[in-house]
Amino acid sequence: MRDLFFLVWESGRLAWNAMTANLLRTVLSLLGIAVGIFSIISVYAVVDSLERSIRQSVQGLGADVVYVQKWPWGGGGGEYPWWKYFQRPEVGYADYQRLSEFGVRGADAMVLINGTSATVSRGNSSVEQTEVRGITYDYAQLNQLKFQAGRYFTDRELRSGLPYCLVGADVAEGLAAAGPLIGSSVRILGTEFQVIGVLAQEGSSLVGESHDARVVVPAKWIVGHVGDELNGSAIQVRAQPGVNVAQLKEQLRSVLRKIRRQAPSSDDSFALNESSTLSSGLDQMFGVIGLAGTVIGGFSILVGGFGIANIMFVSVRERTGQIGVQKALGATRGFILAQFLLESVLLSLVGGLIGLALAGILIAVGAAVSDFELAVSLENVLTGIGLSAFIGLVAGYAPAEMAARLDPVEAIRFNQ
Repeated sequence: MRDLFFLVWESGRLAWNAMTANLLRTVLSLLGIAVGIFSIISVYAVVDSLERSIRQSVQGLGADVVYVQKWPWGGGGGEYPWWKYFQRPEVGYADYQRLSEFGVRGADAMVLINGTSATVSRGNSSVEQTEVRGITYDYAQLNQLKFQAGRYFTDRELRSGLPYCLVGADVAEGLAAAGPLIGSSVRILGTEFQVIGVLAQEGSSLVGESHDARVVVPAKWIVGHVGDELNGSAIQVRAQPGVNVAQLKEQLRSVLRKIRRQAPSSDDSFALNESSTLSSGLDQMFGVIGLAGTVIGGFSILVGGFGIANIMFVSVRERTGQIGVQKALGATRGFILAQFLLESVLLSLVGGLIGLALAGILIAVGAAVSDFELAVSLENVLTGIGLSAFIGLVAGYAPAEMAARLDPVEAIRFNQ
């Protein structure tokens, strides 16, 4: 163990001296690795941050929730067969009522979601293109609503379709000039709505489930003033504890086919969607993106590896006489091999660390100037260090082997 430690220490010391003796050449050599590691780690960090954000948004849809809709999510990996679905009826309030009357075994909560887009105004302030979402009572159970102020709807308010509303944080900010919102009125589609609650800031969501830019109203009001079976309407159904989503979907399918009086041989006139559909699609998508990032960054690292190999061959040639002296004084083949391999690995690691630092700076700047959460994970850092060491080892092996095989007499005479 002591001999091994001495071998590594001496080899590392000689390698470091050789690197610092030719500082300009060393810097030029490690730039290739630095650019390669910078490229691949930046891609990994962005992709990982994007994937994490999307998956968190998808998880917010609920792993135990089934969405009854007109259109199925995803396309099975091929062309999306839209022509099979466009003539289906939209899901509407009538479907929700019949489902509630029939009852769905295994369902814990059920809510209709419909809506439209409109301008929300108050005094001289207005917020255009606001999503006006209509809901039924169980919405609060399936969606974790947090309030800045005010309260949620009562069951009677929602069943009666009374003109009461909840206002998202961004909409509230746009209407706040006229004073406190709670208890005041806002105008939506020609109707005065009383604001009973202001929702807390949630932040952006890549799946579109943030309430910040929404106004929430009774679904019954939407049906009476805008219409039923609106585009994008859905019925959320959550499974009871102990009931898996597959069982719930079978129960829903059976009841919905009865409600819509579908013949046994006919296809479903509705889609039963779940978050796992999106998750499986995300696995494929991010697998392809990650592979593309690896290939792009891999070419950069490969170029850097060739640069290190070239410099190491030059270094062996310049130090041939020194190698001969070392061998004449008893240096073993393993010592010479370790010396040049360590030099190559150190050169690559320094370049890799510079690349990691540059990637960290880029990600930090990106996170500071945007609302998107970006970060270089520990896994990314370890990947960058591991790749650097591996490239240094591979690029330096041939020059190190050539140095280790030199004949001491010929090596001493080389520079004479």
